[in-house]
Amino acid sequence: MDLVTGILGFLLWLYLLLLIGRLIFDWVQVFAREWRPRGVVLVLAEVIYTATDPPLRLLRRLIPPLTLGQIRLDLAFVVLFLAVTILLQVVQSV
Repeated sequence: MDLVTGILGFLLWLYLLLLIGRLIFDWVQVFAREWRPRGVVLVLAEVIYTATDPPLRLLRRLIPPLTLGQIRLDLAFVVLFLAVTILLQVVQSV
């Protein structure tokens, strides 16, 4: 059982790192619109977006954006990050 929880904990931790990487790539694209990844960074970005995009798209369909006046906030990333963090804590406490 310890092996299973250890592997699951490692995979969840790795997925959290991928989510943080996605957050960094998204913010870089917000502040530097003309920046495009090249070389190794392009491969890393492809891995990150391939791993994180399907759950985010699903959550975006299920959870509507929060409207605050003229601003709409996408909560999918926050919900996914919190869910993975809570799941990681549960796995580590077992």
